[in-house]
Amino acid sequence: MIKGAVEKLKASDIRITPQRNAILEYLIESHSHPTADEIYRALEDRFPNMSVATVYNNLRLFTEIGFVKEMSYGDASSRFDFTQTKHYHAICTKCGKIIDTFYPGLEDVEAATEKLTGFKIAEHRLELYGICPECQEKEA
Repeated sequence: MIKGAVEKLKASDIRITPQRNAILEYLIESHSHPTADEIYRALEDRFPNMSVATVYNNLRLFTEIGFVKEMSYGDASSRFDFTQTKHYHAICTKCGKIIDTFYPGLEDVEAATEKLTGFKIAEHRLELYGICPECQEKEA
């Protein structure tokens, strides 16, 4: 995955800095949909001169290129998701954990909505809220 993302950056004439590479690797390896601050804290020991602004700027760049999705919920910091396939999210209302879920069959929801409403749909997202197994265990 990292190789493909690096090639996409090179194709867009974007320099591959060690910090940029580390942020990208962290996003790819992390399945927790981290915030910019979480990424910064995870990498600050390796890159003591890197600022939070550097992380934000790179995340913005990755989002513009299209291989990172910004997940904004309005009430908290945005979370970032390295993605190559359309997927949805199950979110724990207790601890905030976010798990990717794939559900084939929803691909045509945009076309159906366009047909029903006349809207030109650009994208969609689906979020399911509940309590994760770990939090259920704690409650029991």
